[in-house]
Amino acid sequence: MTHETGVAIVTGSGQGIGQGIALRLAEDGLDIALFDLPSNKEKLDRVAEEISKKGRKVICLFGDVSNEEDVSNLVEKTVNELGSLDVMVANAGIVFHSLVTETNVSDWDTLFSVNVRGTMLCYKHAGIQMITQGKGGRIIGAASVASKIGQPYASAYVASKFAIRGLTQSAAMELGKYGITVNAYAPGPIDTEFLGKFDEFHTSLSGQSKGSFLEGLKTKNCTKSIGEPKDVANLVSFLASKSSEFITGQSIVVDGGAVFD
Repeated sequence: MTHETGVAIVTGSGQGIGQGIALRLAEDGLDIALFDLPSNKEKLDRVAEEISKKGRKVICLFGDVSNEEDVSNLVEKTVNELGSLDVMVANAGIVFHSLVTETNVSDWDTLFSVNVRGTMLCYKHAGIQMITQGKGGRIIGAASVASKIGQPYASAYVASKFAIRGLTQSAAMELGKYGITVNAYAPGPIDTEFLGKFDEFHTSLSGQSKGSFLEGLKTKNCTKSIGEPKDVANLVSFLASKSSEFITGQSIVVDGGAVFD
C-alpha cells in the first residue's frame, strides 16, 4: 500500500478504535489531528505523545461532533496548523441499550445527534475542504455490524448505523467526481471499553457473570475470537491509502466472520 504524506483527522480518538486508527495512520506517515470531548483531554494527550514519538506532527482539538461550529473549526484549525486535510475518519459514536417500547426520545435524539449528525458534519466539512484543495481525499466513517443486521435492545444504535451506511453511499456518489472516496468500517466485537458496555448490559439482563456475554460472542464467528482495535485500524489504513482509489460507497465488515454480505 502507498500513502501520500498528508494529514488525517480522527474523531473520538482518545481511546479504543479511534486511538488505534490514529496510531496506525501516524505509522503510515500521516500527521494527525486528534479530536475528542474536553473530558477526554488526558487520554488524548497520551495518544498525542505516542504519535510524537513516531516522528509525526500531532495536534489535540476538543469539541462535540454534533455541534457544526465545532466540526467546522476542527477542519479549519487542522488545515491552518498542519497544512491540509487528506483523510477524515469520523469515528466518534455512543450507545445505549433499551427495548424499543421503552426507549426515551431524549436518549434517541442524543444518540442520533452524535452518531448520525456528527458523522454527516464530518463528511460535509471534510468534503468542502477536500473539494477546495482539488486533490481528492479519503472520507471514512464508523458503521458497525449493527449496520447490516438488527440487534435486540439496541434499536437506536442499530438505526443510527444503518443511517451511516446510507449516508456513506450517497456521499460517495456526490463526491466521487472530485477524486474523493467515502467508505465506512463496520466492526463486530472489538476489545474496547465500548464493547464492555454491551457485556455489562447483557450480563445484568441475564444474571450471568461479567464477561460471559463476550465469551459467547466468540462462538458466533469463524475465528472464535474477539477482535482488537488494530484489526479495524488495518482496514482504515488501506481505505486511507492510494491503493483503495477504486473502492467507494462501501461499509466493510471486520468481525472475524460472523455477518456476511
